[in-house]
Amino acid sequence: MNIFRLLADMAHLLAICLLILKIVKSKSVAGLSLKSQLLFLLTYSCRYLDLFWRFISVYNTVMKVTFIALTGWTCYLIGRKHKATYDRELDYFPVLMALVPSAVLALIFNYEFSLSEILWTFSIYLESVAILPQLFQLQRITSSTPEAIATITPHYLCALGAYRALYLVNWLVRYMSEGYWDPIATCAGLIQTVLYADFFYIYVTRVLKGKRFALPN
Repeated sequence: MNIFRLLADMAHLLAICLLILKIVKSKSVAGLSLKSQLLFLLTYSCRYLDLFWRFISVYNTVMKVTFIALTGWTCYLIGRKHKATYDRELDYFPVLMALVPSAVLALIFNYEFSLSEILWTFSIYLESVAILPQLFQLQRITSSTPEAIATITPHYLCALGAYRALYLVNWLVRYMSEGYWDPIATCAGLIQTVLYADFFYIYVTRVLKGKRFALPN
């Protein structure tokens, strides 16, 4: 594992921890998409099924279990513990638009037509679009409801952006040093990076600027 892969994993873990910390501290999940978190949970559950039959390293096992556990906890916080602050109407993105194309692509474009490989490939495609419900929700939020975006902090967004950027560098380093290239993971990662960039752009232009120039009551 090169340093960029390790840093990417740490940035990803930091993003999830920052989000959970913000929820616990504010006791609110306003502005968060439960659908996005459930899609991420499905992503990690499908990708890390090999926990039951293959051991790679202690680090690998701990990180897999941690991502599943923390994402599951996030879903619990949004859907159960703080559901009074969760706005179901804002979380309107139809998840089948993410699930169906990901499943179809996994069946068509994969490296081996086996259940474990198809589920792994499905998780790669699904992760690239799992942020869409959150992105659509953020687009729907206007400056008239600033409380709805209080939980989505710049630190969380920056950590997510760093995670994707570092993974792109990791793939480039592996290609240059090992000649290794995974077209499925790379293409899906590029799509995910573009969506995360759009996610951050919307936050900056609609939220931060709105707060900066908002007139006092």
